[in-house]
Amino acid sequence: MTLTTLEKPVDRIPSAPNKASTMKALVYQAVGKKALVDCPKPKITAPTDAIVKITKTTICGTDLHILKGDLPSCQPGRILGHEGVGIVDQVGSAVTVFKPGDHVLISCVSACGKCVYCRKQMYSHCTTGGWILGNTIDGTQAEFVRIPHADMSLYPIPEGADEEALVLLSDILPTSFECGVLNGKVEPGSTVAIVGSGPVGLAALLTAQFYSPAEIIMIDLDDNRLEVAKRFGATSTINSSDGKAAEEVMKMTGKRGVDTAIEAVGIPATFELCEKIVTAGGHIANIGVHGKKVDLHLESLWDRNIAITTRLVDTVTIPMLFKTVASRKIDPKQLITHRFKLDKILDAYETFGHAAETKALKVIIET
Repeated sequence: MTLTTLEKPVDRIPSAPNKASTMKALVYQAVGKKALVDCPKPKITAPTDAIVKITKTTICGTDLHILKGDLPSCQPGRILGHEGVGIVDQVGSAVTVFKPGDHVLISCVSACGKCVYCRKQMYSHCTTGGWILGNTIDGTQAEFVRIPHADMSLYPIPEGADEEALVLLSDILPTSFECGVLNGKVEPGSTVAIVGSGPVGLAALLTAQFYSPAEIIMIDLDDNRLEVAKRFGATSTINSSDGKAAEEVMKMTGKRGVDTAIEAVGIPATFELCEKIVTAGGHIANIGVHGKKVDLHLESLWDRNIAITTRLVDTVTIPMLFKTVASRKIDPKQLITHRFKLDKILDAYETFGHAAETKALKVIIET
């Protein structure tokens, strides 16, 4: 993926609070280290910028990957977070769609709308944007955030909309839908296996049902998450802790395998499991963020007519997902299990990072 560095992280030194010029923010300090500190409030640096006062944000599995050191593009000193809703506080002189006071949804991907990639709707590879929030520029786990290319990177929230539910449209729902369901070519009557029943896998489960597959098999190590998957519409579940998940899938499918295998974890073992269970002519759709080498077993797949797709979310489906949430065709709030205030964000990270014990899916953080 194309990542563009727009600004250098600055040293975050706790300072005396000044409501006029500082804000609270969650800062990545070093591998395995983070802190809630006082930082300078962001300022307009380009005429296409907007400053948004965050009202609700969340934590993504990608934030945990950053804290593990898996994403070197994100350097210490960075304010994390790339999801949220809020209220426009200021706009640059070139912003025409939004004004101060507007309630907005923040896309996790910033897009200029003009470059060669944006013209292909590959906003994730925008030459001056892409996934930069909480990565190469400061993000949303703060009281305020600067949004580049605001006209293309924000979405208006209609009055009366459930803003808590809409937080999940910043990233997790379009990511699961675009990278998993659409890339995986899920079709009516098809058989789908989703490897990983965390928030991303469960969001893929919810959005896969738009296309009425005959079977959706959820695979995970956590029985609690598999029970949630059943409530969300999975036709079958497999606990893979015994190492026999591939055998179980083949037994379920009459030794045929699945039409679509969606990888929703981001570790070598789960991708290799997808390679084992996909049928001839099937699709492996990768969603997970991979920080380690994964083996591609072409010795087993070279003659199988397999399509393997990778992708970073482009968020082009946010408008459609907006409508499905508004019409109650899908309820993303099912994924929310915990709520915290910003001053308790370290507790939120502990809860989210120990999901097996806390049974956390998505956590909402209010400023």
